[in-house]
Amino acid sequence: MSALMWALVALPLTAGVLLLVVGRRADRAAPGIALVVAVAALGLAVAAAFRHPSAQAPFLDGLPLRFAVDGLSGLLAVTVTAVTLAVLLFSAAEFGAGEARARFFGLMLLFAGSMLVTVTATTLPVLLMGWEVMGATSWALIGYWWRDPERTSAADAAFLTTRTADLGLYLAAGAALASGHDATLSLDSLARADDPWLSFVTAGLVVAAFGKSAQLPFSFWLSKAMQGPSPVSALLHSATMVVAGAYLLLRSGPLLDASGWGDDLVAWTGAATAVCLGLVAVAQTDLKQLLAASTCAQIGFMVLAAGAHATSGGTLQLIAHAAAKSLLFLAAGAWLTALGTQRLPELLGAARHHRAAGVAFTVAALSLAGLPPLSLWAAKDVLLAGALESSPWLYAAGLAAAVLSAVYSAKALWYVWRPAVPRPDARRIPGGAVAPLVLLALACVALTPLAFAAPLDSVARVLGVSGESAPHAWEFVASGVLALLAAAIAWTWGTRQLPLPQRAKTGFRDWLGLERLAHVLLVTPVMRLAHLAAAFDDRGLDRAVDGSAAATVRFARWTDGVVERAVDGAVGAVAAGSRALGRWSRRPQTGQLHQYLAQAVAAFTVLAVVLVLVR
Repeated sequence: MSALMWALVALPLTAGVLLLVVGRRADRAAPGIALVVAVAALGLAVAAAFRHPSAQAPFLDGLPLRFAVDGLSGLLAVTVTAVTLAVLLFSAAEFGAGEARARFFGLMLLFAGSMLVTVTATTLPVLLMGWEVMGATSWALIGYWWRDPERTSAADAAFLTTRTADLGLYLAAGAALASGHDATLSLDSLARADDPWLSFVTAGLVVAAFGKSAQLPFSFWLSKAMQGPSPVSALLHSATMVVAGAYLLLRSGPLLDASGWGDDLVAWTGAATAVCLGLVAVAQTDLKQLLAASTCAQIGFMVLAAGAHATSGGTLQLIAHAAAKSLLFLAAGAWLTALGTQRLPELLGAARHHRAAGVAFTVAALSLAGLPPLSLWAAKDVLLAGALESSPWLYAAGLAAAVLSAVYSAKALWYVWRPAVPRPDARRIPGGAVAPLVLLALACVALTPLAFAAPLDSVARVLGVSGESAPHAWEFVASGVLALLAAAIAWTWGTRQLPLPQRAKTGFRDWLGLERLAHVLLVTPVMRLAHLAAAFDDRGLDRAVDGSAAATVRFARWTDGVVERAVDGAVGAVAAGSRALGRWSRRPQTGQLHQYLAQAVAAFTVLAVVLVLVR
């Protein structure tokens, strides 16, 4: 069992590192190697989901490396590996021979492997390792085309934002250690910490999860992440880094409940993100930016589910969203390659030009809209049933966010299905890139039954949860009708301007000004503090060091001019005296025996006189 566990996490990590080490020499073989590894990882994940393996190895004193697969992590492992395989299939067809394919596929495998470490970790140190590697590889993937300064700047912004939030995990680990309850920092034992450490653990974990999952107020970094290649966006937004925070919150239900305030904070933050970023998505005129904002909103539903203790609904939402969102980003990437644009007004008729991609995109968009009978319609109702039990107002906020999902999904479909404009320079989408789109579209349809009574009970048993609310028939009908009405209105409305103040439109289009706010509240003060420190270094410390050096030089010169002469004169005098004594001591040494006898008599005489006088 432990061999299966080690193979699951080690295979993609090892293959990714090897491809990165070999570099451009492996460019030709990299796609094939990555696909073989992805297929093997999917097989291992399926086996692990059924067999629930675990593994342990010594690491630090009292802090072993521990991995385990249970119901939740098993479903996530299968989702991660399946989406990774689909994305790599698309990438193998899309990435040309001139690209650094070994670096790209190596980073993608390392990225997926670090997510597998994150979802199978049972202790905070192991979770932190996967969390950190995932953040570092996301930076490298977003800035994959590193010669473009705009892309590297976007990668830096995304990395620094998530790194700032990641400090919360270190706070949680420190507080857990300080509580002294469990020296191994097991995730399952965090809820048993005593106050005030329990509050610190909860706060740190929640902040880290919000940052990773681009929830308010950290959402703006996901807009920057759109500068990376489309396959990176597809994997990052669907089954890896961005859902890692939602997974951690779903895993930490007992901790949120024990804190007394964490569950409410998480639920309402998720609801607020789902509504606000839904409005941001509606305001976008760039397809990838629309999809990025919708990712924040859809993950808001998962975070809401974690706070409302609707683990089954949140998990189903995560899985269904992974299939739909990866498909949408891959289709957007295919159109960007074929048509050279991702702006919605310039994508008119894109689905008509590329029918297979257009149909697959439509299936995913309708699922994202929450239209029956597709998967996200049913999944949302399962988690909203938990929200309704928690608070009618929370349910209303979730329902409003679901209506917005239908609006921005219909908006994207309106543009890509409008009558086609002539595109003589349009490129053909490779057949190898269409196959994963079709597979993901089928997954969007096939996942729907999981949200209904009997399959939902099976999901709850797999997750090990009980007593969660199941949606009534009227809830399915209400959400379906609202989604259909909202989509129909959005389709009919077309490109007409909404009767809103210009400032509101600009604010939503600019992601609520969150990046500017971060610059005002955090970046600008930190930079000013850095400038002050630099000025103190240049004008204070630097001058002090220069003054100390000058004083040392002056002292050395004085020493050379005064002390050195005195010491040199004293040494010269001692040498002269020694030479004089040497000359005097040589005089009695004549080599004549009678002189030595006379000297001895004289010496004994003096000695006798001295003895007489002393007595």
